[in-house]
Amino acid sequence: MEFPFDINQIFPERVSILDQSLVAGRRSAGRPDLQAHIATVIDELGRASAKAQQLTAPITSASKLQTQKHQLYLLKDGESSGGRGLIVGFLKVGYKKLFLLDRQGVHIEAEPLCVLDFYIAENLQRHGYGLELFDFMLQHKNFEPVMMAYDRPSPKFLSFLAKHYCLTQSVPQVNNFVVFEGFFLNRSAAQLRKVPPKKPDGEIKPYSLMEREAVRQEQRTRPWPFAPPHSPQRSVYSQCSQSLSMRSSPSRAPPQAVLPSSPGGSRNQNPQSPLIDRCRERRSSHQGLAARRSLYSRHMDGRAAGLLDRPLPGALLPHRHCCVHPRRKASAA
Repeated sequence: MEFPFDINQIFPERVSILDQSLVAGRRSAGRPDLQAHIATVIDELGRASAKAQQLTAPITSASKLQTQKHQLYLLKDGESSGGRGLIVGFLKVGYKKLFLLDRQGVHIEAEPLCVLDFYIAENLQRHGYGLELFDFMLQHKNFEPVMMAYDRPSPKFLSFLAKHYCLTQSVPQVNNFVVFEGFFLNRSAAQLRKVPPKKPDGEIKPYSLMEREAVRQEQRTRPWPFAPPHSPQRSVYSQCSQSLSMRSSPSRAPPQAVLPSSPGGSRNQNPQSPLIDRCRERRSSHQGLAARRSLYSRHMDGRAAGLLDRPLPGALLPHRHCCVHPRRKASAA
């Protein structure tokens, strides 16, 4: 694959190893123009690989390589194209955490080295470039082909593995990765970990501990007349009626303090004010009894209603009988 710039100037080695930094040797370090050319080469190779594998989108690009911990091995031919060189192909590898199935169908968790993308230009295939690039990667990683996983290998790639590395018996998986029989036999117990089975679901409780405590508090008996009804549907209504009765009953209003009279007080003060205040207090207690009778009648039985019908001890007649003027009282005597 040819490019309009000098490949030998960007990639000094025959096989260059690229990572997140997009630096191929010391010459391209700190050179934004050379790094831009490197990104162009990677993007063109990714599009060519996706087209050859009939993929909808490329899986290799410069932006993806910068955000992932993968390595890309790039092979060039420095003597072609009038000494400017050309790109032969690339191989991308990286570690992936996978859940695999062995021959017995047991789920195994592993993180092997995976071949993620492999491409050789169509006009340069069957010249030994693919084998040269793959062997260089194996020597650099110190790996065996059987110990690796392969992401969606094409039929050409599977034929390549069977021809050069005798990898023919694959273990069926539920994902897009392909592993071969020796993958599970040659690994230690530290590299393979069996996935523990799921724990059975525990017994479903009808309600939580907080709800149990709330029910236990509702069942506690309260002093009459604040006892909640037996029906659970009316417990909310009883609480509302209780708060309403405590707010609306005049007999539960806090007594107002009487300010001491000053020598120059108002003219409305008269010697009959204590008697009038006493009458008002008794009248309010009588009205509070009537309010309680109307509010609590639906929550009480006949026995409790009979207690409310009895007059309070010390209760007097209505206001017109108790509030008698002193002069009229003297004349009547």
